Amino acid sequence: MGQTISSPSRQPSAAAARRSRSCTSFVMNSEDSDSDVYLSGDAARDHTAELPDEVLALIFQVLGSSDRKRCSLVCWRWLAVEGQNRHRLSIDARAALLDAVPSLFARFDAVSKLALKCDRRADSIGDEALGLIAQRCPNLTRLKLRACRELTEAGMYVLAKHCPNLRKLSCGSCNFGARGVEAVLRGCLLLEELSIKRLRGLNEAAGVGGNIVVSSSSLRSICLKELYNGQCFGPVIASSPNLRTLKLFRCAGEWDCLLEEVAEKVTGLVEVHLEKLQVSDRGLFALASCTDLEVLHLVKTPECTDAGLIAFTEKCRLLRKIHIDGWKTNRIGDEGLMAVAKRCPNLQELVLIGVNPTSLSLGLLGSNCRNLERLALCGSETFGDKEISCIAAKCMALKKLCIKGCPVSDQGMEALADGCPNLVKVKVKKCRAVTPHVADWLMATRGSLAVNLDNINQIELQEACMSESGMMDNVIEEIPVLIDPFSTMDVPSSSSGRSGHWKRIGFIGGRNFFAPTFRRLFHGSNNSHHL
Repeated sequence: MGQTISSPSRQPSAAAARRSRSCTSFVMNSEDSDSDVYLSGDAARDHTAELPDEVLALIFQVLGSSDRKRCSLVCWRWLAVEGQNRHRLSIDARAALLDAVPSLFARFDAVSKLALKCDRRADSIGDEALGLIAQRCPNLTRLKLRACRELTEAGMYVLAKHCPNLRKLSCGSCNFGARGVEAVLRGCLLLEELSIKRLRGLNEAAGVGGNIVVSSSSLRSICLKELYNGQCFGPVIASSPNLRTLKLFRCAGEWDCLLEEVAEKVTGLVEVHLEKLQVSDRGLFALASCTDLEVLHLVKTPECTDAGLIAFTEKCRLLRKIHIDGWKTNRIGDEGLMAVAKRCPNLQELVLIGVNPTSLSLGLLGSNCRNLERLALCGSETFGDKEISCIAAKCMALKKLCIKGCPVSDQGMEALADGCPNLVKVKVKKCRAVTPHVADWLMATRGSLAVNLDNINQIELQEACMSESGMMDNVIEEIPVLIDPFSTMDVPSSSSGRSGHWKRIGFIGGRNFFAPTFRRLFHGSNNSHHL
């Protein structure tokens, strides 16, 4: 993660300044002499000591995380400035972090964006550690909790008490329940984004006892993923009048009634994602009252049909992005897409997966949606040469085209040579009838066009030729014996990478376990063979 400077920055102590000025001698290798020239005094003065802390912080800001860590080891002043101006931090949230919290956050005392991630096989931090962190980070605005299974509602109460300026909370694979989330909503009145994934503390209780009954005028985005009782967030969603984005992924239960309530009270929705959800045309009819909607994702919702999409587009005419994964149920097709083409002239992006459009609907989309720039079709049984020729002739604004697993051939691809004048990138995957020859020809014909084509025949041939013994040999050669990763574990992890030290631990540990096992099996078989 990147870093930003804090304002105002504090001056280092006098002792730190003295230690910084003590590093004034260095060695230069002279090209004209074999001996080293030692410089001292004014000639070897540390010119960085003349830079204000604010300028030094700006320099650190453009460096990567690893370079910042190296710079912090140069002198005490650099250590202090780097720590005081690091606003983002990602930490391995194992139980051992409790002892390191005071010293760690004494150095990084300006953190406003914090990620606490724990390996799912390890013991995570508990309420005491989270309370200490919350007390030392009063300016925290973003918090991400991953696999912190020892946290309870009590810890979330402390967090809400000491971090009232929290604006974004993301929780995944934690064990606290609805009361913990409610405590944050009541204590953090500026909260704008709430993301909940696999919150194991949710129960099946119905009524007021199981629901989160709190309203929020600050919430702008709510994302719920893989929740068994996600309906308990219904009152929060329906009581957030300024909500703009609603994302529901793989949550159990029936959602049509809740969507009706939400659409009645929250009319300013701009973006809606529904994935693997029990929702039908009834839910789409309700969402049609949100006339400001611009982004709609319908992914693997088999009960949604052309009728629901037609009714939806009658009122929602500002749509810019539509993603539909029909799950090959053929319940959304030409009729629904033609309604989109007639009523959504601002459409810029269309992704169709498991949907079977024909040139009838695609031609209408190209003619009416003159701003269509991105088009993707995956697993469509009806998208062939005729359809791609239709796109080439009518989609004048198209810039990116992605085709995967469709019955197109070289003949259809050749139509792109003269069509779609603004096309800059084409990706073709798992289309057996498209050869590398036509890809090379297209790029030669249109110099500014990039064509990305996977050679599926060659990939299948390589997979077929790979024997079991060959796979074993590759495993033995590629997996070295590594040292115990826990002996070199450092508590704070990289602040710039999304995959922190806690993820690498599990991967390296797995390799360390399997490599000697494979070697013993392999050498044992060789020895028995020679006998």
